[in-house]
Amino acid sequence: MILNFSFKPIADRWTAISKFSLDKTYRAVSSATVDVLWQKLENLADVSWHPLFSSTNAPRGLIAKPGLIYQVVTRLTPIPIRIFVERVKPRELLSFRAIAIPGIENRVSYQVESTLCGTYISYSVTLRGWLSPLLWLWIRPYVARVASELANAATERISDWSLGTRDW
Repeated sequence: MILNFSFKPIADRWTAISKFSLDKTYRAVSSATVDVLWQKLENLADVSWHPLFSSTNAPRGLIAKPGLIYQVVTRLTPIPIRIFVERVKPRELLSFRAIAIPGIENRVSYQVESTLCGTYISYSVTLRGWLSPLLWLWIRPYVARVASELANAATERISDWSLGTRDW
């Protein structure tokens, strides 16, 4: 008796799972100028507006530059995640890659665009890897709020300037 067994169906399923990809973009409108929004984004030490991050090891006033690697602690776990700054186009685009867990590739980009209606903030998330569906289920409610929280933080900063309550 000869047994013939093929691993092809198992390999095909594994390939389909490992090639999982999710691209999601969120947009928000702010009355703040591009400069104010960009200052909020570019200051890596201030993550008070971010719904997913609680703290960072970046020194105060550190500005995002390509190739920079720093750590962020999330509100969900006390485990630090390394963040790699990929691309920076001043006042337009800021792109990061999270280096956290093998099996997950997470890229995040912020785009700021000035229009007649206000300043648009686009927040794009790309998840790849076989653990990405689980991560997405866990972080989806927080990710959906990032663009709007940034817009609110920039608008608060403008109102604080106009009231003279803070020294900048």
